[in-house]
Amino acid sequence: MTKDWTKFVKRIPVKADAKAIYLAICTPAGFEKWFLRNAIFFDHNEVRRHPNEIIQTGDTYIWNWHGHPDTTKEENKVLEINGKDMIRFGFADNTIVTIQIKNEAEETIVELTQENIKPDEDPKTNLYIGCGEGWTFYLANLKSIMEGGLDLRNKNENVKRVINS
Repeated sequence: MTKDWTKFVKRIPVKADAKAIYLAICTPAGFEKWFLRNAIFFDHNEVRRHPNEIIQTGDTYIWNWHGHPDTTKEENKVLEINGKDMIRFGFADNTIVTIQIKNEAEETIVELTQENIKPDEDPKTNLYIGCGEGWTFYLANLKSIMEGGLDLRNKNENVKRVINS
């Protein structure tokens, strides 16, 4: 069997209400609690969304991470959002990320899929490896925060080469 290097799926159970998780993955303020230093979204008229406003299909975004300067950013678009348990957005190098909230065996599961990953033999730029490691950490941080735990992110830009930024 051949490994599919164009897609990965990361799943984590989170002991939190699905609506609370949805707000964490579908509002600018929510993204900033577990994932980003800055999550700026703009509607189709290029008006910046309020931090607690639910983002919409077609919104564009600019993101920055803790532990990195403002020059490290992601600019892309929200491809789909369903209003209750799913968001899909463009991400690094034309990949697509889908985050879904599922109920499974009486557990709330957050499932993240990144697809459309281009083949790359260089481990320094391989998105399958780099994004896979990053999403594993950020989903664990989402779980920590949603379950009342610590924010595990490195917020010091001067601390380099750590797994939590």
